[in-house]
Amino acid sequence: MFNSKGFLYLIPTTLGDCEPLDVLPLTVKRAIETLDYFIVENEKTARKFIKEISPEKYQPSLSLFKLDKYADPIEVQTYLDVCSEGISVGLLSEAGVPAIADPGAEIVKLAHEKGIRVVPLVGPSSIILAMMASGFNGQNFAFNGYLPIDASERKAAIKNLEKLSQEKNQSQIFIETPFRNEKLLTDLKAVLHPFTKLCVACDITLGSEYIKTLSIQDWKTENPNLHKKPTIFIIHKN
Repeated sequence: MFNSKGFLYLIPTTLGDCEPLDVLPLTVKRAIETLDYFIVENEKTARKFIKEISPEKYQPSLSLFKLDKYADPIEVQTYLDVCSEGISVGLLSEAGVPAIADPGAEIVKLAHEKGIRVVPLVGPSSIILAMMASGFNGQNFAFNGYLPIDASERKAAIKNLEKLSQEKNQSQIFIETPFRNEKLLTDLKAVLHPFTKLCVACDITLGSEYIKTLSIQDWKTENPNLHKKPTIFIIHKN
């Protein structure tokens, strides 16, 4: 039973520079207005987002716990201790939804171990939005994270994902560090079968949004500007 423990709210953010309430429901604003404890990746951007969605919130009252690659694992284990006092905590994503391709999954796991109720709030997931817009099999898809950096390993990974897609009728989703997006697109054009379909979804929900699905054969003449822009890649081979 959860009894009088505080909850862990999973709080999504925007996918880039846009008006928060254009892509986030009022439940997110209301949750932020009621919370004073947040787990965040970057304090500066977290405070900026909180101010944008709730300008009247008194920032000095906030307690922010950092969850980045430098966070002390032992200290992280204490981030939800206030929940035992009936105080709820918000896990704030840096972009999109928490705990999906995001370090927040560690905190969600901890909440379940401590018997703390986890409350996911609705918000934009670039992975799901790209899949929605791809025209691919929405019944069967897999997210694979980042592909290897080494050229030969990357080529092998791309060929393996293409094989899996055909064998399982499964759309294969992956991402790249934004400054390497265009190199990845070049590699996909070179390695994949000409009739394999590729969806490129960039700057989703922003004014500069770009989403296109073509065969590799047709991608040969397309060179979108993906440099340093968050991009989702999806392949599907029938």
